[in-house]
Amino acid sequence: MGRHRHPPPPRAPGSGEVLLDPGWPRPPRVPDTLAAKPRRRRRWPWLLLILMLAVGAVAGLVVAEVRTSEWQSRELSRYAAGLTYTLAPGPSDRWQPPRHGPFDERLGYTRLPDFQRRLLQRDFTVEAQARLSPAMMRYVERGFFPPYEEKTRAGLDLESCSGAPLYRFRQPGHHYPDFDAVPPLALAMLLFIEDRGLLDTESPHANPAVDWPRFARAALSQLGEALDLPGQSAGGSTLATQIEKYRHSPGGLTHSPTEKLRQMVSASVRGYRDGPETLTQRRRIALDYLNSVPLSAAPGHGEVHGLGDGLAVWFGADVTATNRLLREASNTSAPGAEHGLAVRRTLALMIAQRRPSGYLMTRRDALEALTDAHLTLLAREGLLSPALRDAALGQRLGFRDFSQDPIRLRVEGGKALQVARTRLAGLLGLSLYELDRLDLAATTTLNVPLQEAVTDHLHRLADPGFAAEQGLLGERLLDADGVGAVRYSFTLLERQPDGFAVRVQTDNDHQPFDLNQGSKLELGSTAKLRVLASYLEIVAELHAEHAGQDPAALRALPVDRQDAIRRFVIDRLAADPSLSLEALLGAAMQRRYSASPHETFFTGGGQHTFSNFSRQDDRRRPTVEEALSDSLNLPLVRLMRDLVRFTIHQEAGRRRLLEDDDDPRRLDYLQGFADREGRVFLQRFWRKYRHLDTAGRLEALLGGLRPDARRLAAVFRYLYPEGDAIALTAFLAERLGDRRRLDIDLAALHERSDPSTLSLSDQGYIGGVHPLELWLVGFLVDRPDADYAATELASRDARQEVYGWLFRTRHRGARDSRIRTMLEAEAFLDLHRRWQRLGYPFDHLVPSLATALGSSGDRPAALAEVVGIILNEGVRPPTRRIDSLHFAADTPYETRFVADASSARRVMAPEVAATLRRALAGVVEGGTARRLQGSFRLEDGSALALGGKTGTGDNRFVTVTASGQVVSSEARSRTATFAFTLGDDHFGTLTAYVPGDEADAFEFTSGLPVQVLKGMAPLLTPYLASGEQTRCQTPPTPEPLMADDTRQDNDAS
Repeated sequence: MGRHRHPPPPRAPGSGEVLLDPGWPRPPRVPDTLAAKPRRRRRWPWLLLILMLAVGAVAGLVVAEVRTSEWQSRELSRYAAGLTYTLAPGPSDRWQPPRHGPFDERLGYTRLPDFQRRLLQRDFTVEAQARLSPAMMRYVERGFFPPYEEKTRAGLDLESCSGAPLYRFRQPGHHYPDFDAVPPLALAMLLFIEDRGLLDTESPHANPAVDWPRFARAALSQLGEALDLPGQSAGGSTLATQIEKYRHSPGGLTHSPTEKLRQMVSASVRGYRDGPETLTQRRRIALDYLNSVPLSAAPGHGEVHGLGDGLAVWFGADVTATNRLLREASNTSAPGAEHGLAVRRTLALMIAQRRPSGYLMTRRDALEALTDAHLTLLAREGLLSPALRDAALGQRLGFRDFSQDPIRLRVEGGKALQVARTRLAGLLGLSLYELDRLDLAATTTLNVPLQEAVTDHLHRLADPGFAAEQGLLGERLLDADGVGAVRYSFTLLERQPDGFAVRVQTDNDHQPFDLNQGSKLELGSTAKLRVLASYLEIVAELHAEHAGQDPAALRALPVDRQDAIRRFVIDRLAADPSLSLEALLGAAMQRRYSASPHETFFTGGGQHTFSNFSRQDDRRRPTVEEALSDSLNLPLVRLMRDLVRFTIHQEAGRRRLLEDDDDPRRLDYLQGFADREGRVFLQRFWRKYRHLDTAGRLEALLGGLRPDARRLAAVFRYLYPEGDAIALTAFLAERLGDRRRLDIDLAALHERSDPSTLSLSDQGYIGGVHPLELWLVGFLVDRPDADYAATELASRDARQEVYGWLFRTRHRGARDSRIRTMLEAEAFLDLHRRWQRLGYPFDHLVPSLATALGSSGDRPAALAEVVGIILNEGVRPPTRRIDSLHFAADTPYETRFVADASSARRVMAPEVAATLRRALAGVVEGGTARRLQGSFRLEDGSALALGGKTGTGDNRFVTVTASGQVVSSEARSRTATFAFTLGDDHFGTLTAYVPGDEADAFEFTSGLPVQVLKGMAPLLTPYLASGEQTRCQTPPTPEPLMADDTRQDNDAS
């Protein structure tokens, strides 16, 4: 069936127009989509043209933007203007120190949160801190580097208490102070190698972070590397992005495209920080690069930064002369060899920055070759004349031979600077090298003129003639031949509202060791002051407990006959219920003790006897006040025994241990006592050892033991049960030294100390150490990283064992003696807490009554603090050697710390402090320091109120036979100390010290430091007048001391 066809419609004559007749059949309707197709095809050329025009316009805009940077300069400068920060009081809630970056690490910015934590823990407070604007905070949180004027040169500044400069360290030591100081030839070589269009003056708005042609080549190079195409090594970093990289990127490297983008964005925003025009900023970039480019690290110097330091450190060049030669080289037609060498070395360092450690340390021949190649290129480009090129090609770099020409770091300035730097480094947990390179200004409390005057005075005491003038020669003082062997240590502090300010801390020892703070010395009878303080504190506590109670009730209280202190207080209050604390303390000072040496004391696990300095005192029965004033030994030993007995009888549980041995409840009680008391003491020992490493734990344990072969063997066998007799011999030799002649059977001693045959309690008893302390150290030797929960769980059996032996032995006498030894050790833990509250510096006391005479050791600085607490009416503020710290000035990380006055706390009742101060005054008025009386007089002739406590330490190693006969007595050291108060605001210590075998030749007593202090009166008195604040005014010539080699602080111009 065929399709019906219509004849064609008629057309108008002479035209192609179709004439439609109304009757002519209409064509079928065409769908819209089909009908539109011819029209759409006719529009494609127009759309393509529009697209091409749009692309051309965008390309034109891009080209124009690449050439002029108009848009980005406008938008980025507007954005950068909102990235600000301010300094405001108190800690900041919008503060974000960097997390990485070599320069941020060196300047201390990355460690600021750690510094803040440490300083807050050490009695400082945040005075002011930077606050970032909201826009800056968001910018930094996104990972970009904040735009601010970064320091190319920084370091530690130290000021004295007057504000005068004391010390200044700067890195780099050489630098160009401004753009005009840079030799044009050095700048031209740098730009040719690294960033040729950086200083284009025809592009005032150029973005210094992007060199578009170079960036495009680098992008193509990266694509080629991804496709494994050869020869792809082009870099796209401008100087601006390189600076961001080596300052702030992790490790100073670009680890990823994201890191490269971070560098470029940060450099762009930084470039427009000062506005749309960037020529000034671009000049600063070139200057900063020359002053800060990293050039590896050199022996004896450390990190090297900047062209100037690079020339001085790596080549030993005279930087000023090198810069002069570079200027001359561009203007002379006949350059000499010295001009060529200056050009060659400068160019080599610019090349070496690509791989500084390789080129400057191990690949020096490659650096020479690269330098030759670049010299040829520079001459071809017209930057070097042929003559200058040839002069440079004719030279070799000539690296410094560090073995023959080492860099010597010289830090001069005496003890004041040493004390301040060491204290500051300790505060921040840094080495001195790290400290010097921080962006930090700090103020010390030291009075530098007085410090230096005292130091000079102490050094002059080694001259026999001057010592004689000072009255130091005579009986119980010095002989003319021995004056040079005595070391003197002096500390002077001033009481201020915000703490104890150390004004002088010095000695006459040329070594860096600080006798005041770094020593552990037996300071003899100065320990009696600590004993007396504990005694009066206990009396005050008992007064607070029982004052105002009914006399009949007081008399009915059960008091053990050995608890003499409690008995005294209760009897006094029962006789006079309204007795004030002041009156009770006064009465306590009048209690009498026998000075007789004819008694054997059971202490420290054995029988001991003591003697007085003078036998004439043996028949005396002095008051406590008199015993302190005259420094009598036996009364203070007996007072210490009363303190131990008070502590033992303070708890009923301890008293029951010495009561009925047949009580059927004793077993249950002892088991509960063992668990409870064992946990208490385990916690105390844990606090002592938890922060130490294994070596430190062993030293802390062994350092508290009396050096005795049997004791040490017991401890060694417990800690190292597999150790043989040879190991034991080596251990004893190390601990006892050559001074002890081991004439005992070491094999038998090794056998007798076998831990498998001894209980833990027996081993602790033999070793003279609390068994739980011994167990804990042994446990931590095996498991050094164990936490307390695991330790307590593991100690359960040990705690029971330590106390369980008390009821198993058949001999009650032996049992009781061991109980007393253990209870004494526990009592000394309580006394140790009291002493620590007053600043005692060590982690334990030797559990022996000999501690009253100084056997546990002390430090002069810690002893001075006790005197200061007494002078300060019982309040212990922080002791300050550093007043303030100012980190990162004029940066978004800026933080200022000052001493926190609110950290002071009361550690002693004011009535106790007043009683002790009167006792100290008595020592000067009529006691062992009476030669000092009247020696300090103010300008008006009035005498300054003085007080103090003397002490002599004769530290000896004594060998005795089994019968107690002394076989040998060898001196280990001799000390004499005077802890003093000078008026109402000043206090300190003066110690004379002779170490080692030399001490055998000396018999001086504490009269020596008293006499030395008397001779210093003319030096000290002008600084002691009330209200003078030790005259911390600026000295007339405040020249800061510099650190580093002879090149330090020379401008590179």
